[in-house]
Amino acid sequence: MSENQRRAPAPEGRPLTVADVLALPVLAGGDPRVVTGPEGVGRPVRWVHITELTDPASFLKGGELVLTTGMPLPDDPAGVRRYVDELAAVGAAALVLELVRRYHRPPDALVLACRARGLPLVTLARDVNFLEVTQVVHTLLLGNQADAMRRTQRVHEAFTALTLRGAGPEELLRVAAETSGRTVVLENLVHRALLCAVPGGPAESALTDWERRSRATVREDGVDRVYGADGADGEHDAGDVGVRGPEGWLVAPVEYRGERWGRVAMLPGPSGTVPAPGFGREDVTVLERTAMALTIARLTHPTSWERTAHRGALRDLVEQRYRSPAEAHARITALGLPTHDSRFVAAVVDVPAARDTARTEDRLAREVGVTGAPALVGLLAPTRLGVLLALRPSQPWRPVVERLSRAALDPAPGTAVSVGTPASDLTGVVRSFREATRVAEATEPGQALPPDRSFHERCDIGLRRLLFALRDDPRVQEYAERQLGPLLDHDARHGTHLLATLRGYLDAAGNKTVAARAGGLSRETVYQRLRAIERVLGRDLESGAQRTELHVALQALDALRGR
Repeated sequence: MSENQRRAPAPEGRPLTVADVLALPVLAGGDPRVVTGPEGVGRPVRWVHITELTDPASFLKGGELVLTTGMPLPDDPAGVRRYVDELAAVGAAALVLELVRRYHRPPDALVLACRARGLPLVTLARDVNFLEVTQVVHTLLLGNQADAMRRTQRVHEAFTALTLRGAGPEELLRVAAETSGRTVVLENLVHRALLCAVPGGPAESALTDWERRSRATVREDGVDRVYGADGADGEHDAGDVGVRGPEGWLVAPVEYRGERWGRVAMLPGPSGTVPAPGFGREDVTVLERTAMALTIARLTHPTSWERTAHRGALRDLVEQRYRSPAEAHARITALGLPTHDSRFVAAVVDVPAARDTARTEDRLAREVGVTGAPALVGLLAPTRLGVLLALRPSQPWRPVVERLSRAALDPAPGTAVSVGTPASDLTGVVRSFREATRVAEATEPGQALPPDRSFHERCDIGLRRLLFALRDDPRVQEYAERQLGPLLDHDARHGTHLLATLRGYLDAAGNKTVAARAGGLSRETVYQRLRAIERVLGRDLESGAQRTELHVALQALDALRGR
């Protein structure tokens, strides 16, 4: 047998199919033509069986490619129907009929019977050595099984290593997607897509309208089609790994001791809609090991799947990791947040100590459930939480934020909540989060707030808070040093207090009498110090513009000193 005859067109990682066998040179030389059941040429071939019996089905187990010269076919239509019915009932992959000896065209009764049962009927116009066909295909099947065993072993080793080093659900799904080349999604019991891993593509098509599509995979009879080790399919209980729904998802439950937490689903194509060959044994193994590793991760990781999902979604929004607005919409909607006809409010919650973030996160998540407002709550940084509210356009947002703000203050006094301007759609959420972050950066510790409000917003940012937020900017530092550096140097060298006198004078709006009284100094002393300040700085303190510049420099100096 030549290498060319042996070569199989089936890609690595999936069973040999009817179409693959027909493409082999040993069969292609017979000019094969698919007469009926073209949609069935993707069926896996488990074995090849040559028969000249009138009842070959009794020797078959399912998944066989049946080869015949047609010699044993009954002459009467009823006998032909019975012959085909038995083959279809046992699960034969296809019937291949040689048109050389008895027939030169397929009998009409055979065509009608195969079409009625959806059994692929393939005709060969030229003579083919059936024995050589079985030898080639069986060699390929055995080789594929050996390769599949080696790949399966690698899958087991990879997931064992992930489990031993405590990999989280995000990494587990990413490895599953990369290994299988398919989209893998983890959902909870109410069919919300918590985590999604797509091998090298956007998640938009995979997650769009997720809940409806997911619920369509729940079968009423509790029976699913699953693949065995040889690639053949069979009936199993709904608790097993099985192919479900009109899109043909491969799903597995994630559970422990009878308590189910959710499901992990593998979609047929890389993005959920691209046609792809049927699932193979390796895909089943990957999904089984993913479900098992997720169970262990759930038991050993203190962070719930929902918290992990919220954190990932918020970080992706804030850091603009989504490939397109449509992908962001699909991801957020799949988590249960309405993205249409909603008004979004973004807030950042700064907690004094990292040890308090988990308690504050849980407290906010519980409070969100009480308010009934759809929201995402998650950790953005070691001491910073993010909150995204999705409210009805007519719903006032301030009462909801106020309630969440007071809830955040409960477990961790000293917590600061900063809010951005509401966004009318999801594309404006990034701007809202950026604004909330700027408000938070401009918030000074212990900043006083109106008695009826416990959160900070943009209107609270004045000059002092703006400079406080910009205190790390070299331009602000350079400005303060250029304006006040000579005066600071003079006080340091001579032990004077000219900076304090300048501050009192500017706070008094240039009124020397008020400045003298506030500083407990005589007017003459204030006059002398002001002249000294003008000489050291080279400024005219009678100029309103120059006094303003010095006032801003003093505010910047206070911000730089953390005052």
